[in-house]
Amino acid sequence: MSGGDWLSRRTSRRAPFARAALIVLLAILISLAVVWASLALWYRLPVSEAVRGLAVGLFALFGVSTIVALFGRWRFRALVVFASVFAALLIWWASITPARDAAWAPDVARQVTGEYQGDLLTLTNVRDFAWRSNTEFDEGWATQTYDMRKVKTVDLFMSYWAGPEIAHVIFSFGFEGGEYLAWSIEVRRQVGGAFSPLADLFKSNPLVIIAANERDVIGVRSNFRGEDVQIYRLKASPDQARALLRGYVADANALAAAPAFYNSLTSNCTTTVVKMMRVVGATVPFDWRLIVNGYLPDYAYDRGALDSSVSLAVLRNTAHITERARNDGLSPNFSNAIRAGVPSPTLHEP
Repeated sequence: MSGGDWLSRRTSRRAPFARAALIVLLAILISLAVVWASLALWYRLPVSEAVRGLAVGLFALFGVSTIVALFGRWRFRALVVFASVFAALLIWWASITPARDAAWAPDVARQVTGEYQGDLLTLTNVRDFAWRSNTEFDEGWATQTYDMRKVKTVDLFMSYWAGPEIAHVIFSFGFEGGEYLAWSIEVRRQVGGAFSPLADLFKSNPLVIIAANERDVIGVRSNFRGEDVQIYRLKASPDQARALLRGYVADANALAAAPAFYNSLTSNCTTTVVKMMRVVGATVPFDWRLIVNGYLPDYAYDRGALDSSVSLAVLRNTAHITERARNDGLSPNFSNAIRAGVPSPTLHEP
């Protein structure tokens, strides 16, 4: 047998295996596309629940039929039809944009914006709610002016609402004289709406950036929502704190001009802050703890962003503010009360 004949027979024996592997790979890709499309139709198709259910069922049946056809003589035609339908679905998906006006829940009804006059930053729509319970409050929005030269510190708040793995992240900037301004990136839900990590993967709600008094945005979580709120004082110079604050203002202004969707994985309270920190020059290498954000304090400690003169265990032990916050009762001294006993790293003066 010649070498050419042997190679030809060996290639012909491998061909069926290669074809089978390709079909299996296509089946997996189609299955993933069907799962994504079914969820997209369920959460975003603007029809009744019954019609959405029917649409999801029909698309799933269409996907199964395509996968079955891969093993027959009509596989190429089935692929072309599926690809065409899926492309049309993607065009529809791309056409979905965030609403500018809706019946927003009161605490996320307004987007903060800012403008500078020299070193003075004037923020419009700073939230200052007086909470009596998780659902009862006196609504308040203010226009406030801050001297950027007086920014001294930045603190990280972690509000754990679903176990140790997931938390809401809030940064708060301290000014000379004891004033604090907290920033929270949230889901802009409508009245009666709720946060859903799965639904918010599928363009369910816009993003909103809130600037607020700590008694408001921190206090409602510690005193009324039953969340485990922790504070970590960051080892940041005033210049670094100012740069991060300017990043928040820039993102808030951009969001006011062009609304964007909240996404549980790609555009949330953690990923947006990481993006801003990179923009202002901070080195933030990717780490799994940026996704499973409940472990963000561990990441910050490893990166040298927290007080390294004490152990992380000590920082965690003193970080819990709930008892101190409830004892204070949201008084004007709230910000000082929740920081009592919390180690503060040496600040780097400019």
